[in-house]
Amino acid sequence: MKKNLIIGCMAVFAVSVQAQEGWTLRQCIDYAIEHNISIRQSANEAEQSAVSVNTAKWARLPNLNGSAGQSWNWGRTDVRIGDEQKYISVSSHSTNMSLSTNVPIFTGLQIPNQYALAKLNLKAAMADLEKAKEDISINIASAYLQVLFNQELHQVSLGQVELSKEQYARISRLAELGKASPAEVAEAKARVAQDEMSAVQTDNNFQLALLDLSQLIELETPEGFGLAAPVVKLDLEPLTPPDEVYQTALSTKAAIRAAQYRLEGSKHNIRIAQSAFYPQLSFSGSLGTNYYSTIDRNFSEQMRDNFSKYIGFSLSVPLFNRFTTRNRVRTARLQQENYSLQLDNTKKTLYKEIQQAWYTALASESKYTSSSTAANASMESFKLMSEKYDNGKANAVEYNEAKQNLMKAQSDELQAKYEYLFRTKILDFYKGIPIE
Repeated sequence: MKKNLIIGCMAVFAVSVQAQEGWTLRQCIDYAIEHNISIRQSANEAEQSAVSVNTAKWARLPNLNGSAGQSWNWGRTDVRIGDEQKYISVSSHSTNMSLSTNVPIFTGLQIPNQYALAKLNLKAAMADLEKAKEDISINIASAYLQVLFNQELHQVSLGQVELSKEQYARISRLAELGKASPAEVAEAKARVAQDEMSAVQTDNNFQLALLDLSQLIELETPEGFGLAAPVVKLDLEPLTPPDEVYQTALSTKAAIRAAQYRLEGSKHNIRIAQSAFYPQLSFSGSLGTNYYSTIDRNFSEQMRDNFSKYIGFSLSVPLFNRFTTRNRVRTARLQQENYSLQLDNTKKTLYKEIQQAWYTALASESKYTSSSTAANASMESFKLMSEKYDNGKANAVEYNEAKQNLMKAQSDELQAKYEYLFRTKILDFYKGIPIE
């Protein structure tokens, strides 16, 4: 109890320290994999498959059963006394004990095929577990990048607030010198309030995105939850063609492997059904003894004298079972065809997903390039407008318009940047590169 308490305290301490330092994407994924309920259910299903493998493995061994019985009898019974046959009331009891075993010798190859099928089912269950981990990793990566986007967007809005405050301070000084009207001062003050309201909204969006991420990774409480300062570096490298990504994904993706294992297992399922066409041969043996109170011998003598042994072989030859076996084989073949279609459908779905991811990544790359160019141009335009405004060659309306254009361009650039990051991570995922 004390050991468990210490371990629990250490775990809470580790999570609190991690929260203070900030969570990386890898830490979020690892924590979710450990605590996500769906993944834990998939892990339990894989464990059940492992138990089935163990059961099928030892099906070749002989079984051993022991039994013991004690009975009491009362009532009239036919008893011969001397030369006469009489009915008398008799109370009696009996004891019997036995050991028996049965060994399957030939079962139409049912046992080895059941063992092979169980192992393939285990591999499929493990692949399902891996796919569940992959799915949660993608969802967390999307939510993680959404938090970073909202965080940077909030910083941009705070920068806008500082610019508005500087403008308000400048116009207030000009108003004191009689070079700006009260209407211009009021307009600048209203702009500060509007930008502060926008900053509050972006902060709310950031907090909500952070809450969504904390809930997705199954964190007990979002209090103190924060992300580590990210190092976001974009390298606009040429995208791998979708056909190359697809060929790599065929050998790495868990969904494909699971479908392949189930298709291979269906072959053994057919053989299991066909095993009922063959004779079944088994060996059996038993040891037993008994005691009857009506026999004029004591317990130990009867147990010794009544001791019996038995061994025998049993051969069962199927002749006609109302076409049950034939129909089971047909059902197994139909199931095999369904698994084959399921594999083809999984491959087609994978190829469509890769094509969509590739074209989306290509579009996001173009979008990021153009939005980055637009953001740089807007920054230069704003600088020029600021100089004109400071020199009295532009009015407040023109200045505010340039500032709004700059914020929109920066927001578009941020959105394009994180969209490109996510889309390239999806392509890396299909190429078998872990999401980090």
